[in-house]
Amino acid sequence: MEKNKGFDPIYDENSKILILGSFPSVKSRVVGFYYGNKQNRFWKMLEQVYNENISDNTDDKKAFLKKHNIALWDVIQESDLKGSADIDLEKSNITTADFSFLFPPNTKIEKVLCNGKTAYNLFLKLYPTEIPVIYMSSTSSANPRYNFEEWKNQLK
Repeated sequence: MEKNKGFDPIYDENSKILILGSFPSVKSRVVGFYYGNKQNRFWKMLEQVYNENISDNTDDKKAFLKKHNIALWDVIQESDLKGSADIDLEKSNITTADFSFLFPPNTKIEKVLCNGKTAYNLFLKLYPTEIPVIYMSSTSSANPRYNFEEWKNQLK
């Protein structure tokens, strides 16, 4: 079975916060960029936190992230997952990311915000680090327990 590929990390040497998702949804894979499902709260949440509009243009989104010293990536880089549900990832054939280059001295990452339980649990299992790793409520529209205030507090 052919594997779906994730996206390249978005980061630079000034990145201070790493936001990790699990794996791109079907809609994100079609769009070709992170959080491509319009129902996902991710980009709207960032607009609210930083009081800025973010266009749908991928280059503008990358520039926004870099302006705010945010790195963005997924824990899983390849999967034979057919749908978008994280619960199905555990049953799929996955390849995880190598995070070693995303931390100091290559960046200024001070904390890792995991967008949902799957990203959090997988990252902690794969990559023990001294840097704080924080479980965040998923921005997925399927998550009724999404908490804007916790995102705002961690990003400000």
